[in-house]
Formats: sequence, C-alpha cells, structure tokens
Amino acid sequence: MRMIAVAGAGLLLTLAGCGDESSAGGGSLKGRSYLSTAVTADGKPKELVAKTRIRMQFTDDGRLIADAGCNSMGGKVSTDGGKLSVQDLAITDRGCDAPRHTQDGWLAKLLQDEPAWKLEADQLSVTKGGTELVLQDRETAEPDKPLDGTRWSLETVIAGETASHSAGSERAHLTISGERITGSTGCNDLQGIVARTGNKLTFGELSVTLKACTGEAATLEKAVLAALKGEVTYSIEANRLKLRTPDGNGIDLTSQ
Repeated sequence: MRMIAVAGAGLLLTLAGCGDESSAGGGSLKGRSYLSTAVTADGKPKELVAKTRIRMQFTDDGRLIADAGCNSMGGKVSTDGGKLSVQDLAITDRGCDAPRHTQDGWLAKLLQDEPAWKLEADQLSVTKGGTELVLQDRETAEPDKPLDGTRWSLETVIAGETASHSAGSERAHLTISGERITGSTGCNDLQGIVARTGNKLTFGELSVTLKACTGEAATLEKAVLAALKGEVTYSIEANRLKLRTPDGNGIDLTSQ
C-alpha cells in the first residue's frame, strides 16, 4: 500500500493525469459528496468507530477527498469503466487514536485497490471482493445544520499535527444566536459577543465563570478558549462545525 505522509493537516495532492468522467458506474460523481450508511468487510457487517462516518467528496476538478474520522486522504481520480482509480493517494499526518488510525488504513487500502462503483439515484456503492461501502448523497443524508440556534458539542481539538478527543470533552459546547455566544468550556460557563462576515467569526472578550479547573479539564478549557479568540474561519458540513484560527489550530464540534 503506497501512502504519502504529509506534515500538518494539509493534503498533498499529486496532479499528474486524470481520466474522463465515465457513466459506466451509473452517472457522474463530480461535484457531489457522500456519507456512509453501511459497510461490509469480508462479507460481514463492519462496525465503524463510534461517532465516525466515512466521507467521500468528488470535486469538480477531478479529485477524490475522503476521510474515515481523522485524517484526510485523496488524489486525482478516474472513474472510467466503473472503477475508482485514485492516483498517488496522499494522506495527512495528523495523530489519531488507534481505532481511528486503523480505520484510516482500511479506507486507504480500499481506495488503492481500484474498487468498482455504482450510482443509483443518491446512493453510491463502492465494492471490492467481499467489501462493500454504501454511501448516500451528503445533502440528502445530512443537510447542513444552521449556525444559529444549534447547540454544538466539542468533538475534537486540533493542535498542529494532532487531533485529540478526550473522555468527557462533549461537555464543552457552544450556541451562537445572532451576536451572542453562550456555552461551556467543559469546566466553566462562557458568554460573549460574536460578529460574522462571510465564513469568518470574530469573537469579542468572553466572560467565563471562575471555577478552578485542573488536569485534562484545564487543558481542554485552554484549547476551547484559544479557538474562540479573535477572528476564526468556520465551515459547516451536515452536523459538523469546524473552527480554525489563522495558525490552523482549532476545534471540531458536532450537533445531534
């Protein structure tokens, strides 16, 4: 299995060569994203790591970007002859816990084995031997949640090349309503003012209660407050909110 490690969280995408879009699989995949609904491995149902789904995005310029819950992977893709052929698959080098790292490897191997694909309406099937990955168009499976009025619970802290999730981190949450933000660091309550322009949020000084936090709770609070300081970029896909500071650090949150 050939994989290219990339420092940091950015994808290294090799741009050499690209096949034309083919209808052999039942339609065009370009410009569409899909989320897993069922996985079979060796002919048996495969259970994914808790709170993860496999995501596959086919860009308009002929790339495939995928993830299985931690790292992103991708490259130029050909769909000719009903096969997915990803050229020079690249994967980010973000630290993951062992279960998600293993799941990343499983998905990377599947994509490198030139699996068959079939598209019927909004359902995409990717198969190789006894392995089948069934996905549904993302916009149908999980429409984007609104930024306003949604309670977002912390899922992952992004710090440099590391993505971490600690037990109890979901106690950290935030809700944005107009120009107000309320929530919790997982230890203390917080509130303040936030402005938005395009895909950017600018946080004013936050008021935080004064409960003493120690150990992991203190580390988590520091990371949350750092992600809610000044101007940050935000993006929403389905029920996931990503906040990124100018240095690339930040937090990922989800909603129920």
